[in-house]
Amino acid sequence: MARPSVSFVSLGCAKNLVDSEKMLGLLAEAGCAIVGEGAGPADVLVVNTCGFLSAARDEALAVLREAAQQKRRGTIRRLVVAGCLVQRDGEKLMEAIPEIDAIVGVNDRASLVEAVVAKSQNVEKSKSRKVEKSKSQDQSSPELVQVTTSRRLDGKGVFVRAYRPGEWTGDNRSDQARLRLTPPHYAYLRISEGCDQKCTFCTIPFIRGPMHSKTVEEILAEARELIEDGCVELNLIGQDTTSYGRDIGYGPGLAGLLRALNGLDGIAWIRLMYAYPTEFSDEMIDALAECERVVKYVDLPLQHISDRVLRAMHRRGTRQETEALLAKLRRRMPGAAIRTTFIAGFPGETEAEFEELRRFVREFEFDAVGVFAYSNEEGTPAFRIKEQVPADAISARVEALMLAQQEIAFRKAAARRGERLRVLIDGVGQDRHFMGRHAGQAPEVDSVTYVRGRRLTPGRFIDVRCVGSKGYDLVTTA
Repeated sequence: MARPSVSFVSLGCAKNLVDSEKMLGLLAEAGCAIVGEGAGPADVLVVNTCGFLSAARDEALAVLREAAQQKRRGTIRRLVVAGCLVQRDGEKLMEAIPEIDAIVGVNDRASLVEAVVAKSQNVEKSKSRKVEKSKSQDQSSPELVQVTTSRRLDGKGVFVRAYRPGEWTGDNRSDQARLRLTPPHYAYLRISEGCDQKCTFCTIPFIRGPMHSKTVEEILAEARELIEDGCVELNLIGQDTTSYGRDIGYGPGLAGLLRALNGLDGIAWIRLMYAYPTEFSDEMIDALAECERVVKYVDLPLQHISDRVLRAMHRRGTRQETEALLAKLRRRMPGAAIRTTFIAGFPGETEAEFEELRRFVREFEFDAVGVFAYSNEEGTPAFRIKEQVPADAISARVEALMLAQQEIAFRKAAARRGERLRVLIDGVGQDRHFMGRHAGQAPEVDSVTYVRGRRLTPGRFIDVRCVGSKGYDLVTTA
């Protein structure tokens, strides 16, 4: 029996991207023809969704409504939806868009082939429902209710269940044998899933479950496969990378993993993303400083600096502790790039608390800052806080914080004129320049470095001299 052709849309963060790459690998291994964007119609469209914030859900719903139109027009025959939005709102999603033929949750990735290939009438007829409510240890724990259904819902394929430790195995756990969507020379290496931090604004523990780490051996095997596939840069990801190994009793933790990865041949850059600040130990800082393949770059989402707001967010750290950690990072790794993210407009945030945050950004001078407008997510503890900040005030605070960082970033970029840098070429950029990144620039989320040169190959490292800047970005010559 001929396998269907499949086109694929991947939405959301790097962690979702890894899920998409693995699912594409499973489909390819099953004999499905993968149809690229613009390559013509396909039998099946798979959309891997993000459901973390309301803006991401709106984007996913817009894509799904367009996909539903394609199905009604006959451009596709089957629509399969996967990912975080499914895990969060699966049954509601199928009610809202009846053209959906099957849904696949984040813990049932291995079921995608069955969801794509099987006809509705051939899906198992067993139906079971189980409502699970997280057992909150304190009022900061999310109280979202998750409905999990297996195999069939009104004639449609449903593969959605909550995380269970004994079932996180095989293709649901391993990210090997991916069909990568990133350029060949860099990749995201997921070291863990889920989170135990219980931030009051966050839906991740509900969607992705508690913290669950891969073993060092599994991560090294995935890393070697990526290196053999041409990867020279590994970007380590997880909802909370600094808690790596705690759930599986791996004593050396992230520091031990960094040292193990540093011993691999063939990799040039190892980058740490999504580090939780209060879990950052001296051993981790030592590993970052001492491992020559680990770039001196830290992605450290802080979310706020006001002690009262941090407590309301259940972030567990204080301003004093944050400042001590940042000072230690800069002292131990002079010149290291430190990136962070903040939330503007958290419920109850006063003008004075926001001004404290803006002054902190100006004083510390981060290398890169991302700012999120607070998203009021139903079911999270923060949703119940009465003192919600008006939407127009949130927008104004986001803009003010970004303008404060923009001034710093532009000044820092201009000050690099004349500096020598080692750059990894990503591809062709603007105005006959090649586009690349130095070690202080992560893919997708940071600024870039433009290189004047000839016949520069993606994946190649080249030494350049900075001759100027263009806003956040650097302009260099080979």
